[in-house]
Amino acid sequence: MHDVVLAGGWISTGTSLGNDIKALIFTVGIPVLCGLFVLVVGWKTKAPGPTIMACILAAVVWGLSANMDTLQNKTVEDITHYDSTSTVQKGDR
Repeated sequence: MHDVVLAGGWISTGTSLGNDIKALIFTVGIPVLCGLFVLVVGWKTKAPGPTIMACILAAVVWGLSANMDTLQNKTVEDITHYDSTSTVQKGDR
C-alpha cells in the first residue's frame, strides 16, 4: 500500500493564505471597519458627543490591533515574571 496525503498542496496553500489574510485583516480590514464605525455613528446620531466617543473607541481598537506583537511579548514577559518570582508562601501562618 502507498501512503497518499490527500490535499497535500491545499495544506500549504491554506497556511500561506492564512498568513496573508491575517496581515490583510490587520492592515486593511480593522482600519476600514473603524472608519466605517465612526461614519455610521456620526451619521446616525448627528451629534458631536457620540461621534467623538466613537473616534476614541475606534482609535483604541485600531491601536491595540496595530501593536499586537508588542502586546503579545508583554503578556509573555508578565507571565514569565510572575511564574519565576512567587510571593505566595506555603504553609500556615
